[in-house]
Amino acid sequence: MLAELSAANAAFAIIKQAVQNSGDIARAGSAVAKFVGAKEDIEKKLKGKHKASAGGSDLERFMALEAIKQQEKELKEIMIYMGRPKLWSDWQAFQAECRKERREADLKAYRKKQFIIEAFVIIVAIVLMVAVAGTAAYLLRG
Repeated sequence: MLAELSAANAAFAIIKQAVQNSGDIARAGSAVAKFVGAKEDIEKKLKGKHKASAGGSDLERFMALEAIKQQEKELKEIMIYMGRPKLWSDWQAFQAECRKERREADLKAYRKKQFIIEAFVIIVAIVLMVAVAGTAAYLLRG
């Protein structure tokens, strides 16, 4: 989790520096993408099945989330004050659409994996049935 938090901190520092230097949030586009990716990685590790592997104490995990929340609040302020009108709300809508697409892609990959497993099981079952039938036929002849 420390690696993800470090990545988020580094990306956020780049965002702030780019905005200070140019006054344009668009120049920090790749850093924003890295920040969001690191944020999502942290959230995944702290929720669900990855929680046990997140590492650190409860306090460390809580503080990591707090740091990300604070940085996201600052990013919102940057987008509101340095960006075009409605940039933040458009960004939120864009992120929601991207999350939806990722979930759909994950579901599609899961279904493909399940299909492959089911096909393998069916093939193994057929091979076993043919082997049993062949063995039975051989034993009945002899």
